[in-house]
Amino acid sequence: MRLADVMPDAPTSTADALALFDDAPAVDAASMIGTWHGVELPTGHPLDGKLELSGWWGKQFIDAETVHPLLFPTADGTALWPLNPTVAFAGLGATGKLPGLQRLPLARSITALRPVAAARGPKARLRTTRYRDVDTATMIYDQLPINDVFRRLDADTVLGAMDLRGSRRPYFFVLRRDNSLPVV
Repeated sequence: MRLADVMPDAPTSTADALALFDDAPAVDAASMIGTWHGVELPTGHPLDGKLELSGWWGKQFIDAETVHPLLFPTADGTALWPLNPTVAFAGLGATGKLPGLQRLPLARSITALRPVAAARGPKARLRTTRYRDVDTATMIYDQLPINDVFRRLDADTVLGAMDLRGSRRPYFFVLRRDNSLPVV
């Protein structure tokens, strides 16, 4: 999925993305249940480009207590698997220490690390929280100081703002409902 496919007139600055976010309606947490394909919304944030390079596919919300925040495609592309977010946000520094992996593109490195990097159970929860004066669906990471807050763009598309402790501005992404691949 490309950003232009879901948002042809995407904002390109934090200020414009925040204006779009603030104008969009809140999301009911229950409506997030399902699997969502994601794409980054570049606004000049230091994380811009990192998810795309990693091969990130999206998120899965099974219920309020069972959320897989980082889904990646299997090597053959026929299914998705959940990555442990503590591995992802540690910068995946292990790839530089494992023979051969440093020569692989990042997405292939993550796939190669699946046996040790796969999440063993859910790694986030879904709640309604207040962000920018609006109560809306929020994915709360279990072991990281990160909340992904959502606003509705249309019935099957949401704008996400990653609220990361210590970051002065949110990192933005777009999710579109897509239950086409199984999660293994």
